[in-house]
Amino acid sequence: MVQDRMQPASPAPLARSLGVVGVLFLTLSVTTPASSLFVIVPGMLQVAGTGAIRATLIAGLVCVATAYIYAELSSAWPVAGGEYVMVAQTLGPLAGFVMLGINVFNNLIFLPVAGLGIREVLAGVIPSLPQIPTAIAVVGACTLIGLLNIRINAIVTGAFLLVEIVALFAVTAFGLVDISRNPLSFLTDPQMIDGLSLVPASWASIGVAASIAIFAFNGYGAAVYFGEEMREAPSRIARSIMWALVWTLVLEGVPLLAALMGAVDLPSLLASSNPFGDLATRAGGERAGQFIAAGVALAIVNAIIAWVLACSRFFYSTARDGSWGRPLDRWMLTIHPRWQSPWIGTLLVGGVGMVLCFLPLRLLEVWSGAGLIAIYAGMALAAIVGRRTGATAHSRYRMPLYRLAPIVTMVALALITWATWFDLEEGRPAIIATLAQIVIAAGYYWFILRRRGWSAIVPADHAGPKLPSSLST
Repeated sequence: MVQDRMQPASPAPLARSLGVVGVLFLTLSVTTPASSLFVIVPGMLQVAGTGAIRATLIAGLVCVATAYIYAELSSAWPVAGGEYVMVAQTLGPLAGFVMLGINVFNNLIFLPVAGLGIREVLAGVIPSLPQIPTAIAVVGACTLIGLLNIRINAIVTGAFLLVEIVALFAVTAFGLVDISRNPLSFLTDPQMIDGLSLVPASWASIGVAASIAIFAFNGYGAAVYFGEEMREAPSRIARSIMWALVWTLVLEGVPLLAALMGAVDLPSLLASSNPFGDLATRAGGERAGQFIAAGVALAIVNAIIAWVLACSRFFYSTARDGSWGRPLDRWMLTIHPRWQSPWIGTLLVGGVGMVLCFLPLRLLEVWSGAGLIAIYAGMALAAIVGRRTGATAHSRYRMPLYRLAPIVTMVALALITWATWFDLEEGRPAIIATLAQIVIAAGYYWFILRRRGWSAIVPADHAGPKLPSSLST
């Protein structure tokens, strides 16, 4: 059979050596709260001013709803392939492979985007740091670290994460040194920058800021990529997902609130491209600002390490499903006898990431598109269909207020898509790029994989019920 020639019969399994804490460390490293605070959150302040606090609360509610969806589906299928496996098991193989295609773009592009961004973070510390060589060196070094045993990597990322948390605590402390504003005013009377003055923040600006916040908080669902290396994953992975979200909200929301409460010159803070670095330099001096910048750079490095690990596991799963054909499938399924890592797949992922560092950062950002919108939408639909067909009946975790979570997620995504489409410079090209990814993935499945009978394989200990026959083609 063609399928038998394309896919090894018994790929070596990943070793189960992680607990809740280990997966939590790796997942928090992927969400990278420090770099999100310094790179993404300033856009919220520029758009909505102190209305960013309202936006954070709104985004937090949406993320809680989405995290419940991830928790239930991950408990049903704690498989290294992540979202595409869950969608394939509930909506069918075509939808599953479309989700796989979107994830391929987003997973690979994260590495060069993060690597190229390090120069910007360290510009005040090392002004002459070259962008592309630095990005290549960082991605390459992180790839080599990613070859190690997953438990060793959990310890390494945990240590880096501790430095990241210390930097965030320092920012919070600097903001609380001299409190000059009542935090309740950010909810009752939010203000935004208009030129050099402050004006009441509009609900439209708060809505845009909320969409930015959702992206800043994203990453808690990455826990599922480590599901096949987690002990008792079906009953424990939901805890890692929910705790990752809680800590992300705290580590990004508290410093934001503290900075606004202690801002000496609020208009300048809201207009700054580096408000938290400016706060640290003003309150603690130049050395403090440099320490914070170094902490953020380390957070980005930590995120790259964690993402190399997650991405190699993702491709391990796609290879097990026979998605690419030999020799790629065989290479990505190879497990190192000592480190118990998919080592050739890890090197391939890192190598592609290093090559992509030569592309313009703007092009990479457009290619990444609005993939997160499509991924969240697919997960919400999978949760609904999974409940209706009984496909998720074996899940050890059941989300509370089941119907509310998918509805909140879908409504929020519809509003974000609408707002993104009318952003002609960045938003609309991003949506078009994601639609192109969907078309390419659907075409590859329909004309190549469908004839082989492609399906998302679930390890026997997490198989659950079979897909309803109406969705199996």
